[in-house]
Amino acid sequence: MKLYSIAVLHKNTDSGDVKILKTAFDLSSFSFFQRGSVQEFMTFTGKLLVERSGLGARSSVKENEYLCHCYVRNDGLSAVCVTDAEYQSRVAMSCLGRVLDDFTAKIPAIQWPAIKTDKDCTYNGLGELLAKWQNPRDADPMTRVQEEVEETKIVMHNTIQSVLDRGEKLDDLVKKSENLSDQSKLFYTQARKMNKCCNYV
Repeated sequence: MKLYSIAVLHKNTDSGDVKILKTAFDLSSFSFFQRGSVQEFMTFTGKLLVERSGLGARSSVKENEYLCHCYVRNDGLSAVCVTDAEYQSRVAMSCLGRVLDDFTAKIPAIQWPAIKTDKDCTYNGLGELLAKWQNPRDADPMTRVQEEVEETKIVMHNTIQSVLDRGEKLDDLVKKSENLSDQSKLFYTQARKMNKCCNYV
């Protein structure tokens, strides 16, 4: 799972013009000679998505093995990130929301019109957020909980399997059990013979 870039942009609510305020990239998985072109294409795609999105919109667009996630707030402040296909859309949208909240806290809206290029923007937290969100488990509590639930499912499944694989014969255990009535034992025996309702045992 990989997060390649995050960009903060502003869409003018009157004219619809979009300008890039700040960008951060992690293109280490691309060859040195590809990085410039990849960065340009990611920037171009992000700007295009913000231009074509309405205020308050969230969208994810797939291009080959990459996903471009876009969030445009009602005030026009927008964020775009490019990820691989394994990176969950929910996590990407959480990341973009946090990026915009952090940007707004450090760069007030009154300063946005004065930013003409990436270098004019004094916001320096984007690189840190890009690094932090490379591992959604650390950055997003919901991902951590979801993974723990999945691990619990696997552990429970393995425990059931280990009980069934111990070599004990379930038939013998049923016959010896004092907790089962004769009727239940008969039902189990008949079901085993018919191989219908108790075939999971």
